[in-house]
Amino acid sequence: MKTNVPTMKDVAREAGVALGTVSKVFNGIPVGESYRTKVEAAAQKLGYQVNQYARGLRANKTYTVAVILPGVDHPFFASLAQFLCTSLAQRNHRMLLYVTASRPDMEQLCVNMVRQNRVDGIIGLTYNPLKVDDDLPFVSIDRSFTSDIPCVASDNYSGGRMAAEKLLELGCKRLAFLRTGSVNPSETDKRGDGFEMVCRTRNIHYDAIRLKDGDDLEVFREFFCSHISDGKIDVDGVFCSTDLLAWRVQVMLEELGIRVPEDVQIIGFDGVRRFGGESLYCSTIVQPIQKIAETSVDLLLDKDRMNAPALICLPVTYAPGGTTRE
Repeated sequence: MKTNVPTMKDVAREAGVALGTVSKVFNGIPVGESYRTKVEAAAQKLGYQVNQYARGLRANKTYTVAVILPGVDHPFFASLAQFLCTSLAQRNHRMLLYVTASRPDMEQLCVNMVRQNRVDGIIGLTYNPLKVDDDLPFVSIDRSFTSDIPCVASDNYSGGRMAAEKLLELGCKRLAFLRTGSVNPSETDKRGDGFEMVCRTRNIHYDAIRLKDGDDLEVFREFFCSHISDGKIDVDGVFCSTDLLAWRVQVMLEELGIRVPEDVQIIGFDGVRRFGGESLYCSTIVQPIQKIAETSVDLLLDKDRMNAPALICLPVTYAPGGTTRE
């Protein structure tokens, strides 16, 4: 029975090329640019759409990648999800998003569910150790598991150094590093390492307070109160491990009658912007979120995964955002 649904033969006839050429175009195999243009134009004219299910059966692939994130309510994670989705779509893959609220049981459950749903691989930003089968392609963001699982991260160590050097350049004399985060080691721990290295090298007095996720932030308030005398604070430069923490610290200081940036200058880490593209929440070390997403997708879909590096560190930059005195 003849239907009105166009086929690859119809596209080949309309484009004036061989059926094999049409197949190559739709399967991402290089052809001459003129041929590719003809095929795409013919497909658009006829309304032809690639049958991804049938294509996947032939190639033993689903053209679907699972992405595991702790949430999408934070602007950084939301932007990362958007860039991952866009990068995968450009490679003719779909994204299956799992949100875990940073719970270890949920993260492992997602990995197990992915196994059952037959995706082509996982890109995960997780906060806990995971058990991942050796034959399941996996790219981790910010956390190194084994040498066989590539990890993509910002250059956190250089970012911490950059923050300390900028605060000193802006005239700060006594510094502090404040962190909240997972108890499990990750590349983000290096933010504080880089910051402290600069302070030690230059003989700068500093304090470092590291809290676990879920700890009471009143510890930070108590720290600031202990350094306030007659309405003045002797800590004048603060580096926070995230922009969210920097914003919370700013609110905390202003509640104590301390002005930002007049009395205390603050630098965060992430480069989060209001409404996705407007002003920054604070002066910050900017992560290359789009590049992190694109690199993760490239590594996951690379056919030669055996030679993938264990860790790729991407450069960060500094951007003023109102909490420093530029």
